[in-house]
Amino acid sequence: MREGYEGTGPGAITPDGCAVELYSRLPVGAEPDIIAAAVPAGAGVLELGSGVGRMTHALLERGFEVTAVDESAEMLERVRGARTICRPIEKLDLGETFDVVLLASFLVHAGDAEVRRGMLRTCVRHLAEGGCVLIQREGEDYHTHVPRERVDPAGFTVRILSAEPVGDGVNSVHAEYVFPDAVWTQTFRARPLTREQFEEALGEAGLRVDRYLTEDRTWVRAVPVAGG
Repeated sequence: MREGYEGTGPGAITPDGCAVELYSRLPVGAEPDIIAAAVPAGAGVLELGSGVGRMTHALLERGFEVTAVDESAEMLERVRGARTICRPIEKLDLGETFDVVLLASFLVHAGDAEVRRGMLRTCVRHLAEGGCVLIQREGEDYHTHVPRERVDPAGFTVRILSAEPVGDGVNSVHAEYVFPDAVWTQTFRARPLTREQFEEALGEAGLRVDRYLTEDRTWVRAVPVAGG
């Protein structure tokens, strides 16, 4: 288990506190449509932090070729139809490039700034000429509008119970997922990033924002600084 991360509930728990069975139950939202609208049809996608394949499977259905990367073998066992690679994102070096590199699930907000830098370097390292990186950011009020809850149409409740400072600009976030037959919790460390801080982090890695893909700026299309 990574320091500052933990999870409870039925089934296997990954090093960052995610429950495999929980993520197998979560429905996919609008993300695959946002991605599909931002990249060429049939593009080769390197999905970093794929988990059980919620987005992987939706992207495959839309005709993309996906390589799914996750540090949890238990998560990757649930992925179907894609090449899978079990490795920490920040250390990945496949020696190949892709049209699209996908860094979703708020991974860019990793509590450890060095891990974030490693992840962004991995994105750049695997990007084909003319390609793009798609990044999912936290919402503007993710750490301030707590506690809060959302009842999903699928019949479960998501609660963000707290976001407490632990030093160096990092918060410990405690979340709860309540289903009719089971409850899971996850505690993880996340670093809030203003738009300016986010764009500065991209710049460190040699990336720049090409455009924000959603009105709330949670989805971003980034390209290399040189040449765009």
